Amino acid sequence: MRCLAVCRSEVVIRTLSEVLQPSFEVEFLVESKLLARRLHDAGLNVSPADPKRTDTYIKADVTPGTCVVVEDDGMRGLRRTLEAIRDAGGTLVYVLGVGIPHAAEREEQLKSAFPELSYLTMAELFGGPLLTEFSRSLTRLKVQQYQRFFADAARVLILLHNDPDPDAMASGLALRNLLHRTKTTAVIGAIRGVTRPENLRMVNLLDIHVEPIRPEQIPEFDRIAMVDVQPHYFPGVISHADLVIDHHPEQTGYSAVYKDIRTDYGSTSTILCEHLRAVDEKISERTATAMLYAIKSDTLFFNRQATRVDVDAFSYLYPLADAMLIRKMEGAEITAERLNYVLKANQQGQMSEQIFCTFLGPTPREDVIAYIAEFYLQLENVKWTVVSGIVNDSLVMSVRNLGYSRNAGDFVRRYFADIGSAGGHRAMAKAVVPFAAFRDKFGTLRADQVTGKVLSLVLEFLHEHQAPERKLVKA
Repeated sequence: MRCLAVCRSEVVIRTLSEVLQPSFEVEFLVESKLLARRLHDAGLNVSPADPKRTDTYIKADVTPGTCVVVEDDGMRGLRRTLEAIRDAGGTLVYVLGVGIPHAAEREEQLKSAFPELSYLTMAELFGGPLLTEFSRSLTRLKVQQYQRFFADAARVLILLHNDPDPDAMASGLALRNLLHRTKTTAVIGAIRGVTRPENLRMVNLLDIHVEPIRPEQIPEFDRIAMVDVQPHYFPGVISHADLVIDHHPEQTGYSAVYKDIRTDYGSTSTILCEHLRAVDEKISERTATAMLYAIKSDTLFFNRQATRVDVDAFSYLYPLADAMLIRKMEGAEITAERLNYVLKANQQGQMSEQIFCTFLGPTPREDVIAYIAEFYLQLENVKWTVVSGIVNDSLVMSVRNLGYSRNAGDFVRRYFADIGSAGGHRAMAKAVVPFAAFRDKFGTLRADQVTGKVLSLVLEFLHEHQAPERKLVKA
């Protein structure tokens, strides 16, 4: 993120440099050439210019998305500086009061002429409010931009991935709220609908309508938004979206008018929670319940791929949600069908070096494979699970690990990205490849041989990383 700081004093410049970096790419603008030269020689990005001229900010390439901080030390000329920034197109403006005796009165005076600016005092820099406020302002700008873009569309499609999970469905509800639309004007759809027992229970308890969408129907919509998924997931079906919001690793090969992809977030619902809060959107109990359940599910209640922002979103949504409904939704995990596959996995699986690997053969749905991978990771002395099965002529593989060893996403990309779809995070990953392509690459194998082959690939991948460490110990 880029920030332009218009300052007068060296102490403010050095303080802002310490507080804002490395989160922001900070450039400083000062009126004194002598001060600019001294600080530039000290390694700071400082330029001399007249802060009261509009062309100063045009030359500095100020855009509506540039955070501009203006020091206010009580001297004259501040209003002219703010006018110049506004005339150049700056909208995210923060005035930093330095030694102002009556800051509240000063803020009120400035906001009467510049209602969009935010006023902070020097003391607030050290508690984190400035970074929080910057981030929220940028999110608010992004949300307002895509809200305007979608406003004149007659029909909107909010497209989810196949067999959508709680995070996808909750994100769809949240986005529909942000777009101020109904289920008639903004359809939440999926090419392959909901099948997992716990997700069906969520659909029924929260009355979520996920409409079946055929690929040929997609061009009929005026705007296309995608949540918890990116266009590459649908090869040959869609290569452009008007909006993409996702927490999975960013992919290439598609275009989007707007996108917000944050791979360090534990769920897409966390991103949408920030979007809702940034524009002060009211969150209904139904939507809050769906989002809370989604964050809890995607992070395994903060045991996997969770960060401070996920905890913050969870804390914000908790008092707005129906905890009883969440407990009811969580009660659908174990079914007789899943239990049968747990037993089958145990009979056909192989264990080596704390890696559990199994091939289930023909499998009714992808969720069974993911469930088995999650289930066996709970066993004592198991650090990796690699479970695969055949779904609709494709080999589907789910990989799970405890999160502190090698990256599961790197594993599936290494061996399967060239013949299908493969990706994920450090602790969880997935590959979907045509079974015919799998056999072309690895040979025609019996069921028990598939398990052994995949296990050998995992061991090769892990040993490749461990070998240099052993050499260092011997040295």
